[in-house]
Amino acid sequence: MNPDQVAFLFDLDGVVIDSMPLHTLAWQEYLERHGIYSLEVAERMHGRRNDEIVNAFFGEGLSPDDVFRHGAAKEALFREKMRPILQKHLVPGVLEFLEKFESIPKAVASNAEPANIDFVLDGAGIRSRFDVIVDGHQVSRAKPFPDIYLRAAELLGVAPRNCIVFEDSPAGIRAGRDAGAQVVGVQTHTAPLPEVDLLIRDFHDVSLEAWLQGRAVRS
Repeated sequence: MNPDQVAFLFDLDGVVIDSMPLHTLAWQEYLERHGIYSLEVAERMHGRRNDEIVNAFFGEGLSPDDVFRHGAAKEALFREKMRPILQKHLVPGVLEFLEKFESIPKAVASNAEPANIDFVLDGAGIRSRFDVIVDGHQVSRAKPFPDIYLRAAELLGVAPRNCIVFEDSPAGIRAGRDAGAQVVGVQTHTAPLPEVDLLIRDFHDVSLEAWLQGRAVRS
C-alpha cells in the first residue's frame, strides 16, 4: 500500500447520475399499484437499501422472497423509465472529471442494487473509468455504516484517510466520515448535507478543483 496514494470513492445515485427524482417516481408508481399512497417516499427511501424501503412501506411481515420480488420489480420499472434518458441524467461535469483524473484510483461504492449499478455504468459507457465496484450486498452492513467504503479502499490498496468520498445523502456522508475519509457533498437535491469537507453543486463547480489542489491532488 502506497501511504501517499489518493483515491476517489463515488456513490452512484445522486453523484454519478441524477436519478433520485426518477427513483422516487418509480417507487410512488409501484407502491400505488399495490394500494400504498405516501407523501414521504423521497424522505423514506434516500440512502437506504431496497429491503429497508420495502419493509418500511409493506411492513416487516414479508418473506425474504417477497421483499426481493418487490425490490426487483421496482428497479425494473426504474430502468424502464431511465433507459431513454440515461445520458441526459448524468451529473454535469462527471464525465470530464473522470477523464481528467483518470490516473487516480477510483471506486463506485453504492447501496444501489447491482443490476442498477451495471445499468448505469454500462449504459453511460463509464465502467472502465472505475477500478473497483462495491455494492451493499458485498458487505455485512450497508450505509450508513462505513463497511462499503472501507472495503472499496481495501480493494484499491489505499488507506481510508487518503480517500475522498463523493456523496449526496446523510447516510453516505456518515459512512464516509466513519471510514476516516474526507467527504465531498454533491448537492443534486435540496436535502441538507451536514458535516462535509466541501459542498459542490456538480463536477463543474470551480471550488472542487481548488479544494483538490489544496490537498495536492493533481490530474
